[in-house]
Amino acid sequence: MNILITGGAGYIGSELTKLLGIHPQVNRIVIYDNLSRGNYNLFMGANKLHSAKVRFIKGELLDSRKLQKEVNEADTVIHLAAKVTTPFADYNPHEFDQSNNWGTAELTYLVEQSNVSKFIYASSASVYGSSVNELDVSDPINAKTFYGISKMNGEEHVKVLQGDKIQTYILRMGNVYGFSTSMRFDTVINKFIFDANFSNRLRIFGDGNQTRSFIHIDRLSKHLEELCLTEVKAGTYNLVENTFTVNEIVDELKSIYPELEMIFVNQTMELRSLNVKPNTWYKTDIGKDVLRNDLKDFKSRFRF
Repeated sequence: MNILITGGAGYIGSELTKLLGIHPQVNRIVIYDNLSRGNYNLFMGANKLHSAKVRFIKGELLDSRKLQKEVNEADTVIHLAAKVTTPFADYNPHEFDQSNNWGTAELTYLVEQSNVSKFIYASSASVYGSSVNELDVSDPINAKTFYGISKMNGEEHVKVLQGDKIQTYILRMGNVYGFSTSMRFDTVINKFIFDANFSNRLRIFGDGNQTRSFIHIDRLSKHLEELCLTEVKAGTYNLVENTFTVNEIVDELKSIYPELEMIFVNQTMELRSLNVKPNTWYKTDIGKDVLRNDLKDFKSRFRF
């Protein structure tokens, strides 16, 4: 199996590459990434990847000639590359549109002309917009931000691939958290635990009752690994484990950092919520105890 991972040097791609590299049925992994986040952690460290299998290509999604060469040599494509942001941020519309919309359009066009047999698209729960009610994949999508709109448009390009020829998966991922080789600290839980560990203080916007749907990086990576290596029914899935309010997350952090202080900003303001129902091929039974253990593990990864 030859696998192409766009955005493979990022938060999710770094963990997925480590998992896929150990499987004998995987012959080659190509990481195609423009390194726009300036994160080189995948390339460093004492624990080496299975370097005989892994190759890195620095490139843009809109560089058709370079991208086509890598697509033509793959039989599985995992499309993680995207301009990312926190769920309800609303800026840089041009960058989101170029990367997440037209970059995906270019990739799907090349895949359609190739011998790729499996295509996995990392979409986002942001395509739903916002809702206090639990949303399923059968519910209409109604993106509210430039980021969400760009991922929603990306889904439309990916749907062209759905059919008998290519097993196609659209994965609407929740807010990802947890330690990774290539960390992101602009997501809710990751930012909170960093601030709790090093400043003992959290800034909470609104009343803290706004909800988000989450999934841990390790379990997300295992689910992607399973999609690559086993037969799962093609389709659209919500990759989330559970939904928590910001206050519930803070309570779990307080159990780990008892002296933690909170500063509420615009406490009387009710902020948008997003509540997504798991719709997956794997069992989801992730509660607050698991969240607490995840946070404790994350804390143990800090050097001081």
